[in-house]
Amino acid sequence: MAGLNETHDPQLRCWLASASAGDFTVQNLPFGLFRRAGASEAFRVGVAIGDQILDIAALLAAGAFDGEAAAAARLCSGGSLNGLMAAGSVKQSALRLALSRGLREGSAQQAVFTACLSPQAQAELSLPAHIGDFSDFYASIHHATRVGRLFRPDNPLMPNYKWLPVAYHGRSSSISIGGGSVMRPRGQVKGPEDAVPRMAASQRIDYELELGFYVGAPTRSGDTVPLDQAEDHLFGVCLLNDWSARDIQAWEYQPLGPFLAKNFASTVSPWVVTMEALEPYRAPFGRPADDPALMEHLDSAANRSRGAIDIRMEAWIQTEKMREQGLPAQRLSHSTFAYSYWTVGQMVTHHGSNGCNLIAGDLIGTGTQSGPALSEAGCLLELSEGGKTAIALPSGETRRFVENGDTIIFRGYCERDGYARIGLGECAATIVAAP
Repeated sequence: MAGLNETHDPQLRCWLASASAGDFTVQNLPFGLFRRAGASEAFRVGVAIGDQILDIAALLAAGAFDGEAAAAARLCSGGSLNGLMAAGSVKQSALRLALSRGLREGSAQQAVFTACLSPQAQAELSLPAHIGDFSDFYASIHHATRVGRLFRPDNPLMPNYKWLPVAYHGRSSSISIGGGSVMRPRGQVKGPEDAVPRMAASQRIDYELELGFYVGAPTRSGDTVPLDQAEDHLFGVCLLNDWSARDIQAWEYQPLGPFLAKNFASTVSPWVVTMEALEPYRAPFGRPADDPALMEHLDSAANRSRGAIDIRMEAWIQTEKMREQGLPAQRLSHSTFAYSYWTVGQMVTHHGSNGCNLIAGDLIGTGTQSGPALSEAGCLLELSEGGKTAIALPSGETRRFVENGDTIIFRGYCERDGYARIGLGECAATIVAAP
């Protein structure tokens, strides 16, 4: 955990007017891949600032960097962030500091930086990294308990839940950035009244409000990751929607867990907020006194004092009818990662506790992040109480699960008294009909 430094100063102001408020202030500086919309040029690394994108390669060519910052900028090539991710926190922090200083009011580099800006509105974005592997955790006890209660009223939590961070290995090939569409999947389903299963388009498409953490510095096969070094192996965070087909899931998940109900699509936000940018929003991590004591590899004084991160998340919906009526999206729920039963450091440590190696660009999902109140539920399965309760929308429609034409939008941000607000941007996708 890097700690606070001058890049977090809430008094910093950017010479770019659009960066004075909103998600992409000078205290944020998230990384992504972009190119001019409609162009056939290669995607390149950029940093979001206000309503603009700062071109790292153009800054490097203009001589804006030196030392470790220049070395880090040279790794921002090849159409992905994997090189920068693998470089580790020293180079990453040096590049962030150079960007921060160049963007501040009064910077002698303002003219050089201005020449390297492109409007976000005229850009096409891409997945920020090559994602080799995707592991998805189940780290919200509120989600696990509420969903478990739907299926096992007398025993909602499985016996291992409070002992280890539960996870499954997902499918990286079907991850895409927000802004597009997700096709409703077909699969084998069997309802309570069905004598035999049948193939059909899923009728219970659900979103899952999650965060995704990108692995940075890799580990070697056979090595373990001490908890206080776990975040040294993380680059940053994005919003993640791990779409689920609940009717397919209900039939197929025993005994090995999710398969076709989860692998058809996952959507991530395009900008990656670095772990360093998250430092002001740390929070203490604790568990109820009567819960099992943490095993030694999952406990440390630093994790207890500041292992949690207060990243606020919101899920919104805009149906096709709402768009036709000119109605804005409606918020369905909100939550915070500070509620998580396991910290991201514990997830990384447990992931590598058997010697499993981590590779730069791997994605670690947190699982659906729900809070204790129903308004803080992170999916429709919870909000609709398993499909029994309809959710009213301003268009006069109701929803139990996602229907064709519905756009699901995730938004995320961090704010804390005494510090600047930063945002994760949006993660959005629209469900379209099965073929």
